[in-house]
Amino acid sequence: MKNLVKSLQERYRYALIVFKELVKTNFQLRYQGSFLGILWSVLQPLMLFAVMYVVFVKFLKFSDGTPTFPISLLCGTCLWQFFSESTSMGMHSIVDRGDLLRKIHFPNYIIVASTTMGSMISLAINLGVVILFGTFAHAHYTWRVLLVIPSIVQLYAISLGVALLLGSLYVYFRDIGHIWDVVLQAMFYATPIIYPISLVTDKGYGWAANLLMLVPTTQTIMDIRHNLLSPEYVPTVWTMVGNPIICLIPYVLSVVVLWLGIHIFRKYSAKFAEVL
Repeated sequence: MKNLVKSLQERYRYALIVFKELVKTNFQLRYQGSFLGILWSVLQPLMLFAVMYVVFVKFLKFSDGTPTFPISLLCGTCLWQFFSESTSMGMHSIVDRGDLLRKIHFPNYIIVASTTMGSMISLAINLGVVILFGTFAHAHYTWRVLLVIPSIVQLYAISLGVALLLGSLYVYFRDIGHIWDVVLQAMFYATPIIYPISLVTDKGYGWAANLLMLVPTTQTIMDIRHNLLSPEYVPTVWTMVGNPIICLIPYVLSVVVLWLGIHIFRKYSAKFAEVL
């Protein structure tokens, strides 16, 4: 076992060094020149939450009436920002780092992975803020908090798979950037972030609510909310969809998305430097 670990360390030692340096550089460049610096990683989702809370909860009454809905809205906002940011930045990462690909020989996937990991650092900071606010917003912390970790890993796997796929396509087709912006907007409003999933079921569209819960991004966001903040008030795919086999669909789709992203990236990455 020790020989295997040592062999893997020696094999991927250079890749890990490059990965760490790119993560550090990307995270520093993200806030370079701004007065507040890294604080923007917290302030940006907080300001977005404030706008959505006033517009959709206070004025439009998009709420389920539970005491944890405001903090659940903040949590969903942070999680969605991670997915949106990691996939969008990952999509542009290969093109933006084209000069690096032509000068230094290293595994191309590190560029995309380092970008998504930078977004993961921001998510970790934001979730710390969510947990802090949750202590004052009726959040119910239980042993289920431990289940948040695999859900975050799943969300990262989905984001990485999408980023690898989009990054590969963006090298050849720049129109993908505009298409993905539209897709993200559609996914945002289709995901129960600014409104509770009960709003859909109460309208008599239970089948649509169940279908939404089978989307991997929706499933992970709802799972994290459920396990982190409120097991009593936040439903999951397991509590809404009766068939356990059907409940496995979003988890299987997460693996498929990651596999597809890796497969497409490996297939076309050899020509990236040539095309750029």
